[in-house]
Parts: sequence; C-alpha cells; structure tokens
Amino acid sequence: MAEEAGMFMVHQTVGSVLCCKCGIPMAPNAANMCVKCLRSEVDITEGLQKHVTIVHCPECDCYLQPPRTWIKAQLESKELLTFCVKRLKNLNKVRLVHAEFIWTEPHSKRIKVKLKVQKEVLNGAILEQSYVVEFVQQEHMCESCSRVQANPDQWVASVQLRQHVSHRRTFFYLEQLILRHGAAASAIKIKQMEQGIDFFFANRSHGVKFVEFVGKVTPVRSRSDKQLVSQDTKSNNYNYKHTFSVEISPICREDLICLPPKVRSSLGNLGPLVICTKVTNSIALFDPLTLRQGFLDTDQYWRYSFKSLHTSRELVEYIVLDMEIISPEVNVGGSRFALADAQVARVSDFGKNDTIFNIKTHLGHLLNPGDYALGYDLYGANSNDDELEKYKGLVIPDAILIKKSYEEKRQKKHAKARPWKLKSLGMEVDDKAKLDQEKVDSEYEHFLKDLEENPEMRLNISLYHNEEYQPSEMASMTDGEDAPSVPLEELLADLELRDDEDEDDSSMRE
Repeated sequence: MAEEAGMFMVHQTVGSVLCCKCGIPMAPNAANMCVKCLRSEVDITEGLQKHVTIVHCPECDCYLQPPRTWIKAQLESKELLTFCVKRLKNLNKVRLVHAEFIWTEPHSKRIKVKLKVQKEVLNGAILEQSYVVEFVQQEHMCESCSRVQANPDQWVASVQLRQHVSHRRTFFYLEQLILRHGAAASAIKIKQMEQGIDFFFANRSHGVKFVEFVGKVTPVRSRSDKQLVSQDTKSNNYNYKHTFSVEISPICREDLICLPPKVRSSLGNLGPLVICTKVTNSIALFDPLTLRQGFLDTDQYWRYSFKSLHTSRELVEYIVLDMEIISPEVNVGGSRFALADAQVARVSDFGKNDTIFNIKTHLGHLLNPGDYALGYDLYGANSNDDELEKYKGLVIPDAILIKKSYEEKRQKKHAKARPWKLKSLGMEVDDKAKLDQEKVDSEYEHFLKDLEENPEMRLNISLYHNEEYQPSEMASMTDGEDAPSVPLEELLADLELRDDEDEDDSSMRE
C-alpha cells in the first residue's frame, strides 16, 4: 500500500553478530554462539541411553515388554519402532522430533534407531541433535513357545471341527476365511483329520474365540468338555485340558434338499424340493420352480437336523436342446433368475438312446440351446429319503438344473496354471487319517472352479497374484465365449519384504 502511494520504504535487514567463542559472523541467537560452539559446550544427549538390551523370542518373533507382556512385531515395522522408543529411559528430558531405523544385518542381533531430539539450552536457545541407539537382542523363548518346545502335545484347548459329508469343499472355503481374518493365528498346531480339522491352542480363551468365529460363518453346534491334568491342593490350583467338539451342518451349497413338512410350513410352503444357494451362519434355500427364497438360521436347522437329498458330487451333465422363457427375469436375493421350459438330454445318453426330458428351470436367463448344464438326475436316481416319502402324490421332476457348465470351454484351454493363487494353513496330516490324495486334489480343483464361477464366494477370501503364471498362446486363440475367470483387479499382491537401496537412500534424505 505504501509503495503504491509513492512513499519511501526502508527495507529491513537482519544483522549479524560475531560468535563469542570463535568470532565467525552468524545470525543472532539467545546464546550468541554458533551451532558448532554451542554443541561443543552443551551435549543434550548426555544422560540418554545409547545401548539397550531387549528380549526377543525366536520362535514367534515377539519382544518382551516388562514385566510379562509379549508384543509381536516385524523388523523395521511401526510396532517395533514404537516398542524401541518406549524402552528408552530419561527420554522425557528432551523433545523427540524424529525416529527412524538404520539398516543392519538381520542375523547380527542388533537394531539401530536414529533419534533426533531438541532441548532448550543457554538463555533459551533451542538445540537440535541426532544420535544413534543400539538395541541388542537377547534370545529367550516366551512361555508358550517354551512349553510347546518342551512338549508339542502340551495344549490347553482343542477345537475339533467335523462335517459328516463325503467331500472337503466346506473346509477348503473355511480355510480361506480363517486365513482372511487371522482366526487361527494363536493356534500352536493344526492337524488335518479324516472328516475335519483339529486346532490346538495354548489358552482356553483362544479356543472359545475360535469357536465363536466358526459359529459366525457356518451353522454349527458345539459342546465342550474338560479333563483334569494336575492339581495343587495346597494352593487350590487345577490344570485342565479343554476340548470343544464343533459339528458343521452337512448342508452345502448347490445341494438338493427335501424339506420336512414342519420346516416347509414355517417357510411359507416353500418347496418341498429346494436348492441350497448360500451357507453362512444361516442357510439360504431356493425353490427353482417358483423362484421363491427362504432362510433357516442355526437354531431352526439343528431343531430338525435334516440332510441333503443329493449332493454336488452327484451332478450330471446335460445338454440344452431347446429353451423357452415363461416369465420375465427377476432378482431374488441379489441374483437374477428367469423361469423357462427347457428340453434337455443327458450327455452320457448320446449314441445310446433318444431320451429327452421336458423340465422347468430357473436358469432361463443364462442357458441357450447348445449349452451344457449340471443338474440332478431324478429320473434315474433311487432316492431313499424319509422326508420325501412323507409327501404323498408329489410330482418329482425328471431333472433339476443347478448351474451352467463350462467344462468344455476349459478343456480347450491348454494352460493349466491360473493367474491367481490361494494361501493355505500349515496343517499336519494325521497318520490315522485315510486320505485319498487324488480325491482331495480333484475336490480342490472343483473348489477353484467354483471360485471362478461365483463372484459372491470371492468377496470374503483373499486371492493373490501368481508370479509363476505364464499365459499360453493356445489359450488366447480360443473362439467363442470364454470360461469364467477372476478379474485382475480382485487379486492382491503377495507381500514380500525386499532391501532396496534407493528406498533406503530416500528415507535417509527425508
């Protein structure tokens, strides 16, 4: 404003003074000393710890925070940096400005942290100084790890997951849910049994928490028991081994179910032949002839405890000969369906007979003449079910289609590897379990195909990039509609810690 008005302005300049020690010009400060002389006179890091010993468990990678708390932290993580800073004494005498790691060899058992602190010194001048603290790792196993090393079978709580079915599809999916949420992080041992999985924990509370997690993702019923291991009558202490028996419902996705009359009436006369479309802590049931849906919670199911009429292992491949839409497309439970009249024939009958079935299907929006579908062959099946015999005069359809089949399109692809992969729990196989490895591999392959076909199943699990995947030229030359696959945006990068000199240099510059 003054310059616009033409007034004369005097530009203020900051004067310089001479250091009272060395005499060099400098900007004035409260001590009238330059930075070098001020540091030679005063050391603000005096009295602060430069060497600290910390206790590290080599088995579980935890650090002891006195008196008895163990903290899990990875090298050069925020948790480890916070732990190291809290272990320093007399740090409240200065102001901490910045802290960062200095790289050391992982096997050196040394952790170096560079700290930058400030403190008010002579006549109110603030001095900033950096120094390095060396933390020496002293190896000592924690109580739980030492107990496991002394006796691997010395567990406190055991959770026995069982499902009385002829396949392991449920456990494949449950394994991914456990990995996604870290539910078995506190398990000291995991053992694969013939009809389930056993989880062993060092504390009863960990076992109870795991049972609660399983109850939130699947319909289960459980019972617990305990066995006295030792006792001290003088101090009135008792040591028990706790066992939790958890039974998972035998109803699985894509199973065909005949509802008991009481359950059917409670669901508004749904069915009685219904398809299980989804299993969480409740069971979603779908009537393929009326496009109605119903839900059974855990208590309702275990009150009647019925089984499946046919399971997904009994699916038969059909070819669609003709398709006529009866009703327009509707949205049921987030999925689209359209009721249609279809003419289908079993693929196995080609060249043997001319048997053709006229059925109704809920897949009218998805199937076209010439497509393949998987369904249940009720025409040639011998269904000995007590619930089915209770319905007198029930007209059973010749076939019920479940889903579209992409097996022929998959066979055209010669690339067996997938661009994605799954992680797995480190399980031990029980010696008494009679597991057919070929059968397990085949069921696991079917599980991977279900993940590709059903985007809703992929919402609750983590898929990772497969670095070994190399797309083949033959797979890219296939004509027509491609088989379902997992989009690349749904894949996660598998975390790998690498030493990058450029990143280290940039962090030092910051």
